[in-house]
Amino acid sequence: MTQWAKPGGGPGPDGSSSGGPDGGSAIEAPGSDAEPPAHPGLTAAEVAERVARGEVNDVPVRSSRSVPDIVRANVFTRFNAIIGVLFVIILFVGPIQDGLFGFVIIANTGIGIFQELRAKRTLDNLAVVGEAKPTVRRDGRAVPLSTSAVVLGDVIELGPGDKVIVDGTVLEADGMEVDESLLTGEADPVLKRPGEPMMSGSFVVAGGGAFSATRVGREAYAAQLAEEASRFTLVHSELRSGISRILTYVTWMMIPTALGLILSHLFTLHMAGDDAVRRMVAGIVPMVPEGLVLLTSVAFAIGVIRLGRKQCLVQELPAIEGLARVDVVCLDKTGTLTEGGMDVSALRPLNGADEGRLRQILGALGGADPRPNASLLAIIEAFPEQDGWRCAATLPFSSARKYSGAVLDDPAGGRTTWLLGAPDVLLPPGDPALAETEELNAEGLRVLLLAHTARALDDPALARDVEAAALVALEQRLRPDAGATLAYFAEQDVAAKVISGDNAVSVGAVAGRLGLPGAAAPVDARELPAAPESMAAAVADGTVFGRVTPRQKRDMVGALQSRGHHVAMTGDGVNDVLALKDADIGVAMGSGSEATRAVAQIVLLDNSFATLPSVVAEGRRVIGNITRVATLFLTKTVYSVLLALLVACWQIPYPYLPRHLTLLSTLTIGVPAFFLALAPNKERARPHFVRRVMRYAVPSGLITGAAAFVTYLLARHHYTGPDALSAETSAATLTLFLAAMWVLAIIARPYTWWRIALVAAMGVAFLIVLAVPWLQHFFALRLVGTVLPWTAVGVAVVAGVTLEIVWRRLRRTMA
Repeated sequence: MTQWAKPGGGPGPDGSSSGGPDGGSAIEAPGSDAEPPAHPGLTAAEVAERVARGEVNDVPVRSSRSVPDIVRANVFTRFNAIIGVLFVIILFVGPIQDGLFGFVIIANTGIGIFQELRAKRTLDNLAVVGEAKPTVRRDGRAVPLSTSAVVLGDVIELGPGDKVIVDGTVLEADGMEVDESLLTGEADPVLKRPGEPMMSGSFVVAGGGAFSATRVGREAYAAQLAEEASRFTLVHSELRSGISRILTYVTWMMIPTALGLILSHLFTLHMAGDDAVRRMVAGIVPMVPEGLVLLTSVAFAIGVIRLGRKQCLVQELPAIEGLARVDVVCLDKTGTLTEGGMDVSALRPLNGADEGRLRQILGALGGADPRPNASLLAIIEAFPEQDGWRCAATLPFSSARKYSGAVLDDPAGGRTTWLLGAPDVLLPPGDPALAETEELNAEGLRVLLLAHTARALDDPALARDVEAAALVALEQRLRPDAGATLAYFAEQDVAAKVISGDNAVSVGAVAGRLGLPGAAAPVDARELPAAPESMAAAVADGTVFGRVTPRQKRDMVGALQSRGHHVAMTGDGVNDVLALKDADIGVAMGSGSEATRAVAQIVLLDNSFATLPSVVAEGRRVIGNITRVATLFLTKTVYSVLLALLVACWQIPYPYLPRHLTLLSTLTIGVPAFFLALAPNKERARPHFVRRVMRYAVPSGLITGAAAFVTYLLARHHYTGPDALSAETSAATLTLFLAAMWVLAIIARPYTWWRIALVAAMGVAFLIVLAVPWLQHFFALRLVGTVLPWTAVGVAVVAGVTLEIVWRRLRRTMA
């Protein structure tokens, strides 16, 4: 097996340092005899000394907020501060039942903290399972370690797909090409040589080597960038931004409303100070949708826990919502539709080549690569390395050039340069071998060409004028669940597009076997137009794309986004990293490269493509249910604002005390919303969250508030005497409860047995309050006579019928 090139050695057989095609480099390979590494790494004593000095990579790889962050986010909120101040005021003026809303806020905050801590525990446990372990040399041996165990001066080995976890200096390089695009924005890989710097956050796309850690922990470049932006702010959440906008509007409405209520009750109605304060608090508290933020956090947290049980690591919470909004899924074939492993199905000699010698050459090529990819692993398994062959120089495989190379010395002393890669890249158009390649590709096989050339590995024209020696056909193993998953996306109107670096015909054949519509017309990405608009049209029309370069994958994602699509990208290799980063949602396989997992928002730890429908369904459940319960909460906000305005205009006392609205909020919103927010929901996510919610909440709130105010005015004309206000309040409360229950009954549709039971239970609970004397006294609710109570019911029925008519019209216009 080839060892890493020693530092200072020339990258080519002649000692030159010129780069190969596409930035590649031909690196001289030492003999196959086992040699101790040139840089054995730190000893155990040196590691202990550095640990004692604190020179460790102490930046935690977190997939969730810290415990203090969770507590702060749930306790120190704008509305908790407002409600807290009002609660303290009520504690002074009394009675305690008017301060029940304060205990509700405390309970809500506690529930939010508990659920987020549960989600954090799930995420952190999954993150440990999915954490990549870099290979570090200690005492002359290469051992896998956790990233936090790396210390200053450690020698870290790198191969294709490995992420650079700390800053350092290159010690050994074997054609090592590093992509620094996530840090610099430059997409072209950089060829690294001994002595050159390595930046954390970059990743290897070809070749390999080793580097020494010079800056670890928070001093590393990537860690400094991470300090500036939390992982939880990377994915846009329409739910969270929409709710934040709504809360901003509510805050601005509360201030003038509070001033108007307190001034009118004190100076116009000449109420006692404590009574005026209670009425003001009663008008302000229901304007606060206090449980909406809680339920959004709880819904996200429970979604994370549910997906965690299916070995799905959600690295950014809003990603659940994001995937539910996706309408295009771009799939990388290898590792997504097919399993990682392959089998050699045929070796077809060309131009009279001897099959026995070809087998030995392929065995030598397999033995020359210290980190073989899936294709080469299949070749190694089929053609074991033979004695007597020696690799003199290598050109690592890269996704950009789509071939690798090596200079081999055979047992007889001959030296030949061999290339192994894509036939349609290495051979000129019209070559007879391409026709045979097309036949194999049409069967869904991946085909590699083995060819030799008289050119040197560092020749820029290396791929020209090669002589074909053999075609190697590789059979790809389809994932058993891929077909069902593609069918699910088709049913949900989510377009699936297969984007692969393999031959387009081969990719189309694989997609066709899985039943993907449009697979019969694969597109060769080399023929795609470069102009953004033209590319966007071609990508929108096509379904299967082959021979796609890493940069093209990124461009294709951007082209789809330019047409208003929400794009998810799945992948497992380094050639997918750029596209995963730019997609709205990146989904990586757990067995994929470390760089891929680092940039993805969702990691499928069990490598099961079939988990994606669960993620989509969970996101739809969250969005659909939060939209429902947000309508409930904001209906209350709207009718509270309306009642405050009407009271101020009529110059009459506010009809409710805080205890009344706490009771109504609990029965018509709080308890039902908690169950509705966690219920199954398969509705497709729709955009414009704020607009959709307000479209329903505003008319519902206006109708409900108007009905309650009408009953209040009728009661003021009906009741007289010192206890009239209490009777008026009770009648108005009955109408408000029944109208709000009607809104709940509409939102709870479509009915199931538990939804019917939930609505019925809330109604029974209110009847119990009206029937039990001590509860009547506690909540200051007592219906007087029969005329006004039945009038209140009649007004509520009229309001309910109006609600039904308005909601049906809104559904037609919003469909």
